[in-house]
Amino acid sequence: MNIPNVTTVNMKKWLVLSLMVFLQGQVWAQTIAPRIKISEDITLIKLSENAYMHVSYSDLPEFGRFPSNGLVWIQGNEAFLFDTPMTEEATKTLTDWLGHSLQVKVVGFVPNHWHNDCMGGLAYLQQQHIPSWANQITIDSAKIKGLPVPDKGFTDSLQLKLGAKVIECYYLGPAHSTDNIVVWIPSEKILFAGCMAKSMGARNLGNTVDGDLKAYPATIKKVMDKFPDARIVIPGHGPFGGPELLRHTYQLATQ
Repeated sequence: MNIPNVTTVNMKKWLVLSLMVFLQGQVWAQTIAPRIKISEDITLIKLSENAYMHVSYSDLPEFGRFPSNGLVWIQGNEAFLFDTPMTEEATKTLTDWLGHSLQVKVVGFVPNHWHNDCMGGLAYLQQQHIPSWANQITIDSAKIKGLPVPDKGFTDSLQLKLGAKVIECYYLGPAHSTDNIVVWIPSEKILFAGCMAKSMGARNLGNTVDGDLKAYPATIKKVMDKFPDARIVIPGHGPFGGPELLRHTYQLATQ
């Protein structure tokens, strides 16, 4: 008869308990984060005094109704926008609300990649003379596909400033798309990883038709190694979390 090792049994119980506490903590974090409903399709989730995750809902025949995330980073009365809602109308609703309710003006925009859940509102921002920066691959893709084209490109990295604070943008390789980047706010330890990062509820990598499945694990590993102290990680879709989102995505990518 096999008698289970007491230490092993206790360790298993400890791991299960730790997982339960972790998951409860994630639910608690999502629940207590202040939410502001701008419209039926747009919600802001306050991450800190200077940062909001914007969540916009869209309807597509193949997916139904689904949410997409972006980031608003504020310093004083100015803001940077990272990813727009999917439409110009929704982007106008978001920027108008920021101006009227928070008294901030959007002064810059950076998309994560060329898909319309990242830069579907770029044409509207350009009408408002808001400058934009993007991965050069994103710019090249936009030109080929006849999409609105971001103003200025970069290759490996880009550093921007809002007030006295630094914004860092990095291209670490293909994953969800060949051009996807990450945005790092050092002062807040917020990483906007976009669609290359999956929420904890994701069971697969989602839409990778424009991505690179072979490079995906290596790219995610680079992100994990570069930002080990990330406090908040924002995926392209679904609830935000911490570095566990990157580890979860890595597991999905290596299955």
